[in-house]
Amino acid sequence: MRLMRSSGKPLAQISRELDVSEQTLRNWRKQQEIDEGEREGLTTEEREEFARLRRENKVLRQEKEILRKATAFFAREDGIR
Repeated sequence: MRLMRSSGKPLAQISRELDVSEQTLRNWRKQQEIDEGEREGLTTEEREEFARLRRENKVLRQEKEILRKATAFFAREDGIR
């Protein structure tokens, strides 16, 4: 990001030098601006937390389903319906 701001080089030239697409550089710049509070959006830290919470939620849903099935299984074993 410092290279893009301080070099004065065009984005296309920097992307060729780094062998990444211009869009990737734009995305990185946008995310940096969000992280620095210059732009609205989810910070990198918030995105990471959101992803962690989604994974945790998925595991909890799976555990809940397993417990639901186990409860139904043992209820049938005991003759309860």
